[in-house]
Amino acid sequence: MKRGRFAPTPSGDMHLGNAKIALLSWLQMRAAGGVFVLRIEDIDTQRSKPEITERILTDLRWLGLDWDEGPGASEISGPYYQSQRTELYEEALGKLDADGRLYPCFCSRAELLAVAGAPHGLSSEGAPYPGTCRSLSAEERERRAQHKEPSLRFAIDPAAVSFVDGIAGPQVFPPGSGGDFVVRRADHLYSYQLAVTVDDARMGITDVLRGDDLLDSTPRQLHLYAALGLTPPTFAHAPLILGEDGRRLAKRHGDLGISALRAAGTKPETVIGWLAYISGLLDQPEDVSAKDLIPDFHLDRISREPFVLTETMIRQLLPGTSLS
Repeated sequence: MKRGRFAPTPSGDMHLGNAKIALLSWLQMRAAGGVFVLRIEDIDTQRSKPEITERILTDLRWLGLDWDEGPGASEISGPYYQSQRTELYEEALGKLDADGRLYPCFCSRAELLAVAGAPHGLSSEGAPYPGTCRSLSAEERERRAQHKEPSLRFAIDPAAVSFVDGIAGPQVFPPGSGGDFVVRRADHLYSYQLAVTVDDARMGITDVLRGDDLLDSTPRQLHLYAALGLTPPTFAHAPLILGEDGRRLAKRHGDLGISALRAAGTKPETVIGWLAYISGLLDQPEDVSAKDLIPDFHLDRISREPFVLTETMIRQLLPGTSLS
């Protein structure tokens, strides 16, 4: 049986872009008769807020996007909060370390920025790591550890990575793409790359649908799946929603938080209709429920181009404005 998930980070309220991914992930599972999992990626406890988690749960329920496993539902594959899953990440690190795939890195952020001048690396992780600490001797590592707590880096295989994305199509990344990457920070915070790989594998996720800002993270996760002896899911990356300035939606484009739209009196069917239109599932925005979209859903129908949301469209999301 297919298993998909939506995994928000509760460091900010859910906006239209997040809701688009939630809807598409939900539709993918509902159309396939699969299991939809909600996982809260609150591993960064300093940035994550419990009250934001509660608003996300409320927003999803208001939109009609229910979940089969997760907070308030079945706990069969739980816990569903990353902050409660750290033992699993440490176990994975132990295997990688035993296999010689990890090494300590003593580079400071300033040193890495100085090396990496141009933005030629993975957009979600920064420029490729130049491998400064990979060849340090055991004696040198011990000496440096007396003065600085190191991060842990994963030594990637020097091989090209290719896969077929369910929305973006065939993808090929050159050997060494992105360089060795951090799997545990110097403050012992586990990286997104490690946590998401372990969690998706442990939860039996077969299909990952997420925003295309994470497309270039996929090779790193595929390297981890291989190193840990795990079976990767299939991936599908949906285009982002942009403002008229061509940049990703943010507060500068107006208050597009789902909670704010709900408080303003916008109907959930209006928001779902706009999200379906933005995603290429409807020819024009109209009030529909999420369930109405299940029969005709297929990944092939999702637009591969980012959608530019104009000020006029934003105003039409508010109550009292006609969608036609």
